[in-house]
Amino acid sequence: MAKAVKKQALGRGLSALLKDPDNDIRSVEDANADKVVGNIIELDIESIEINPFQPRTHFNEETLHELATSIRELGVIQPITVRKMGFDTYQLISGERRLRASKLAGLTHIPAFIRIANDNDSLMMALVENIQRHDLDPIEIALSYQRLIDEIQLTQEQMSDRVGKKRSTIANYLRLLKLDPIIQTGIRDGFISMGHGRAIIGIEDHEAQSAIYHKIIGQNLSVRDTEALVKSYQDGLKPKAQTSEKKAGFVLHETHKNTLTDFFEATVDVSVSANGKGKIVIPFRSEADFKRILARLQSE
Repeated sequence: MAKAVKKQALGRGLSALLKDPDNDIRSVEDANADKVVGNIIELDIESIEINPFQPRTHFNEETLHELATSIRELGVIQPITVRKMGFDTYQLISGERRLRASKLAGLTHIPAFIRIANDNDSLMMALVENIQRHDLDPIEIALSYQRLIDEIQLTQEQMSDRVGKKRSTIANYLRLLKLDPIIQTGIRDGFISMGHGRAIIGIEDHEAQSAIYHKIIGQNLSVRDTEALVKSYQDGLKPKAQTSEKKAGFVLHETHKNTLTDFFEATVDVSVSANGKGKIVIPFRSEADFKRILARLQSE
């Protein structure tokens, strides 16, 4: 299989098209663009710059060297994807591990798919392809989802269509970003699991989060143990307020807030008074965001 990919990528005629400054291909309307865009072409590794939108921030050196050994023996089986920036210059969209390992293996050229896209498209492709294809840790995935919301203005439903994940799954990842940064680092480094993190999210106070985090590590608590510890902590909070809510026949749980937050894709605030009355506050960032929330209400 490696031979077949190499044979495709070794089309020197296609590579030569990109070496002619008088006929540089900069858009899909240019002559010969159809021969380049979407095809596998061998590129000089030195002409490829790292994508600043790459969500992965650290790489395991041991696995990189293992991949480099495989590349020496079999070649680059899956081409990288790049965006053409200028004459004989490219920016990586996806495949940074393969690019790094190819450099370690001593390769001077690498097979690549070439795309012509604007920065917005590049960011979209980089984040979506990495979420789908790479073993990112849960926090890196959550940050990628958040960037799709902040920089591409995607809703959770649109992200669900793009990455093939349920909206509830996306919401669970995004909630991890509410954790104390130390706990986020603990998830990234593998000290605790995403399940532990999801259990701790029920606690808003970061100092309390941190105390429970250290108990998890110190006592090697399971996710179920952590959930029980969090429940015990929450049951001990504001006993008077909880008593008055019970008298009113209604107990406000964090899950109620989370359900509304997921539905409106906004951080919903809910409060209940002693007589059982309360209010729901739904924030919005813009007129478009307000119309999106209004459409969600009218659709139900």
